[in-house]
Amino acid sequence: MEDRIISVVSGASRGLGRAAAHRLATMDGYLVVATARNPDDLEPLRSKLAISGHVVEPHQLDITDDASVNALRDWIAGRFGRVDVLINNAGILIDRHSTSILELPLEQMRETLETNLIGTLRLTQALVPLMRSSRAGRVVNLASSMGQLAEMDAGTPAYRMSKTALNALTRILAAELAGTRIKVNSVCPGWCRTDLGGPEAPRLPEEGVESVVWAATLPEDGPTGGFFRDCQPIPW
Repeated sequence: MEDRIISVVSGASRGLGRAAAHRLATMDGYLVVATARNPDDLEPLRSKLAISGHVVEPHQLDITDDASVNALRDWIAGRFGRVDVLINNAGILIDRHSTSILELPLEQMRETLETNLIGTLRLTQALVPLMRSSRAGRVVNLASSMGQLAEMDAGTPAYRMSKTALNALTRILAAELAGTRIKVNSVCPGWCRTDLGGPEAPRLPEEGVESVVWAATLPEDGPTGGFFRDCQPIPW
């Protein structure tokens, strides 16, 4: 059986997902399954890593599609028999900062929740059972300070509510898995210079994934059921 740490990253073709997949793939003992809706979009990541002698396993994944998620689950189960790390990174932001919640098109709300919450839950339901065979499973949900109830403000209401709901998923799953080796945490990477964050963001994706990789590689006595930025707890 594969003795490396099997790590699955959703939305790995760009931004924070690509940075996280790249970082883990260069770490000793890690094998990364990098996923994207279009697997051809993963070729730049695969090629860049290959130059330095590192490997990723590209795989198609659309977290909004049952068949796609089930196909990934079945492939991983047959190939590796388990999952050790799941980084739930795939997400969308389609409503504008200027959008009032009173004028928010409900279809935008549905589409946002379908990816950021339901899609993440769909993938989590499929892969976390494969963590039962792991020596130390880790689930990392890419959250955002925009979903913090403690600092909730106006602007991009669909995205904000979806990230608040994602934090609820983190808390519930962590509570259900209490007493097991599996740890579940939300991580806010900060405002990063990605397609989603925009060109004016102060952080590079490589900086934003520091906390993501930290949560993915927590030791046995590490936290679970928490919300973190820069490896430090932040209010919900």
